[in-house]
Amino acid sequence: MTDIPSLTALRPERFDRPDILKQLNAASRSLAELKGVAGSMPNQGILISTLGLQEAKDSSEIENIITTQDELFRELAFPDAAASAATKEVARYRQALRVGYEAVKSSGLLTNNHILAIQAALERNFAGFRKLPGTALKSNDGHVVYTPPQDPEAILALMADLERFINDDSLFDADPLLKMALIHHQFESIHPFYDGNGRTGRIVNVLYLVKQGLLDVPVLYLSRHIVRTKGDYYRLLQEVRDSGNWEDWVRYLLMAVEHTAADAIATIRAIKSQLMDYKHRIRADYRFYSQDLINNLFSYPYTRIEFIERDLKVSRLTATKYLDRLVDGGFLVKRKIGRSNYYVNLPLYGILTGENPPDESA
Repeated sequence: MTDIPSLTALRPERFDRPDILKQLNAASRSLAELKGVAGSMPNQGILISTLGLQEAKDSSEIENIITTQDELFRELAFPDAAASAATKEVARYRQALRVGYEAVKSSGLLTNNHILAIQAALERNFAGFRKLPGTALKSNDGHVVYTPPQDPEAILALMADLERFINDDSLFDADPLLKMALIHHQFESIHPFYDGNGRTGRIVNVLYLVKQGLLDVPVLYLSRHIVRTKGDYYRLLQEVRDSGNWEDWVRYLLMAVEHTAADAIATIRAIKSQLMDYKHRIRADYRFYSQDLINNLFSYPYTRIEFIERDLKVSRLTATKYLDRLVDGGFLVKRKIGRSNYYVNLPLYGILTGENPPDESA
């Protein structure tokens, strides 16, 4: 069995180094600003929907599960339509995030039962923690670089210990951001599931910050930074196992928090600015304006008649009329998939992706 000591065996003061404390201060400032900017949104649920899509895509890309923005948005608009297995798997990430977020908000805890529910939503199975040996992490050339614990009883004991560390602040007197870095490494080293460990672990990151009150909603998504620095991510994970180099790992995660928070702040401000522009112009010119309509248009880059029916509680004929008038007004672009129409919020799509959606008429 791989020997993984409890995180409480570490001494918090080992991280009281000038370089780590400087990076911790920078990350904390960025995170506090992100919390404030997110809180200024009229409906923070919009951020879970929109930014959660981007995290789903980026987190899955780390595991070489690749889809396009257009495919992902179409899958969310038409979940019953044909889509690639990768696209459907990425779409499940957002549901898994919601499952975890609702559990943390209702209980104030982040337990192993919550983590099991997150992984089950991701993988669409209830296999639970690993019970069979054979799991090993390999490099791109097929060499085994790390063998996690193989004994089911050891996995249960390690996860129980990690659950205590997550929920009992008295066990380790350190800043929550520093603890998040330790928790993430410990989870990935235990590797408790057959599949979905990386994505589950990255959901646990942001939910831990919500649990600790550093965020109100889960809008800090580290996956984009990890995608950009994938080599460093895996190298530093392994350096802790090989030589106990926790300091560089912690500094890396703190830097990821700083950079990711800055990206999220810019994105949220752009979404809010565009949302307020739509709100003022639609309210001025359309009698059917409502806040529920605005929330709908900014929760889904691709919306549908059925979504308007549901969210505004109107008939299909009325929902169609609203959307077509917004198309005529330049707020949406009407597209078709099979026999069904969908409506694209081009500015929102551009903010989230930095590009334009494919034009089927071209």
